[in-house]
Amino acid sequence: MALDPRPVSASRVRLARTMSVLDANNLGNVHGGVVMREVDNAAGIAAARHAGRPAVTAGIDELSFKAPVHVGDVLIVEASVNDVGRTSIEVGVRVEAEPWQGGARRHTTSAYLVFVAIDEDGNPMPIPPLLPETDDERRRQAQARIRREVRKERIARIGEWRPEHVV
Repeated sequence: MALDPRPVSASRVRLARTMSVLDANNLGNVHGGVVMREVDNAAGIAAARHAGRPAVTAGIDELSFKAPVHVGDVLIVEASVNDVGRTSIEVGVRVEAEPWQGGARRHTTSAYLVFVAIDEDGNPMPIPPLLPETDDERRRQAQARIRREVRKERIARIGEWRPEHVV
């Protein structure tokens, strides 16, 4: 049974939360792990919305911290589906922070996560194709396909590694 394609806009997510002292390290910055949790949460919602069913994190292709997040900042996490495979979904996430009283937003974190849609028994399930509608969505899809090729190549190369290859 063929599934109807779904547009990127149908699963896009934006979450916001004020960072508190409970989120901070001893430097007064928000722990990277707190930001990572918010990234995974938003990405998981976007993946599940696209799949129309639960989706679990299979991997993180990249997570880059570009600027610190401070106590009192409002963390804004935006996630959207970049591309899909038969059962997998790549979600791109952009994180920004702004002072709670308003002011300039700053880009703090970028990430690409891969999810797998699952059935009631935890087995991978086919998902709808993606329908990119804008030039930006088509660009993001093309870049996601490159990351997928690189990911497969990396797995194949590391899987072939043996101790005798050490020089």
